[in-house]
Amino acid sequence: MSALLTPIAIERPAEIRFGAGLASAVGAFARARGCTRPLVVCDAFNAGRVGLLGLPGEAAVFGTVRPEPDIPNLDALLTMAEATKPDLVIGFGGGSAMDLAKLAAVLPGSGQFIHDVVGPEKVQGRSLALAQVPTTSGTGSEAGTRALVTDPATQNKLAVQSRHMLADLAVVDPDLTLTVPSAVTAATGVDALAHCAEAYTSRKAHPLIDLYALEGIRLVGRFLARAVRDGADREARAGLSLASLYGGFCLGPVNTTAGHAVAYPLGTRHHIPHGLACALIFPHTLAFNAPVVPEKTAGILQALGLGSAGGETAVRAAARDWCAALGIEMRLSRHGVPEADLEAMATEAHAIRRLLDNNPRDISQAEILALYRAAH
Repeated sequence: MSALLTPIAIERPAEIRFGAGLASAVGAFARARGCTRPLVVCDAFNAGRVGLLGLPGEAAVFGTVRPEPDIPNLDALLTMAEATKPDLVIGFGGGSAMDLAKLAAVLPGSGQFIHDVVGPEKVQGRSLALAQVPTTSGTGSEAGTRALVTDPATQNKLAVQSRHMLADLAVVDPDLTLTVPSAVTAATGVDALAHCAEAYTSRKAHPLIDLYALEGIRLVGRFLARAVRDGADREARAGLSLASLYGGFCLGPVNTTAGHAVAYPLGTRHHIPHGLACALIFPHTLAFNAPVVPEKTAGILQALGLGSAGGETAVRAAARDWCAALGIEMRLSRHGVPEADLEAMATEAHAIRRLLDNNPRDISQAEILALYRAAH
């Protein structure tokens, strides 16, 4: 059946404000809504610049978000939320902060716990306001309805999806990303790229989302290397912020595929930051899928300025060299991943059916293991 005949639903934050210097729009939003008890969810660095949001009164600040948040990190946040009873929750940071903010906006006082809401549309509702302010250009979480948190008991990521976790306001201020180090800029930029590329090649790919996916890839191809070379390049930062937002648009109705499934064990087992994990895996899953989506793979490479490499080997080399040129060390072994763990990681990745079932090419556990070995 033509993808044009496939029904699709798109949900966006009620208001998206994009532009340099707009961070204080969150404060204006809070005042207009009569919010007097804001709770800001962020990491330690962003805790030091909460003042940029222009919030009324004295905000409660949870400033200990971890790079790969787990249930204990979430529980500490929920304890603060129960105590402060906010009327506005603000995610201020990367995807980890924004994901935890979503959960802090819906779980306290609901009688629901994290394991009760894993999966699609199990959250009962939300009674307070939610704003999202990204400070990196990678996840696009400001635009979406999903939150991911690691369960330390199983080393798996728990995925919660709910329309109740969609922000009332997303403020994308590219100037907030000027402080991101070059290595993090490179890795998170490839995460945004992976969101777009995986959605573009997914079995669920749809022309309504292809528009954002392909333009997001073009923006990464045009601006990522510039931002890595010169972090003060404001145009490049703005281009990446838009690419990240478009990647977030891709996640809702289409979502990611094998690239993210194979990347997840790198974060849950070895605490490799999510963007870097996606970058390490991206060339390998792009190449693996190339035989079944050759035209779209060629479109991705062309959008990155890489011509249109042919077979799997050429696609892998082109994408790997492109990532390496950003300064990313592309071997798993150089990031502390022992070869002895690869089989267990392949087992874990192969179990992530919510993503692998969307992949355009069936991938077995043995093929995932081969992919890890090629990347090692």
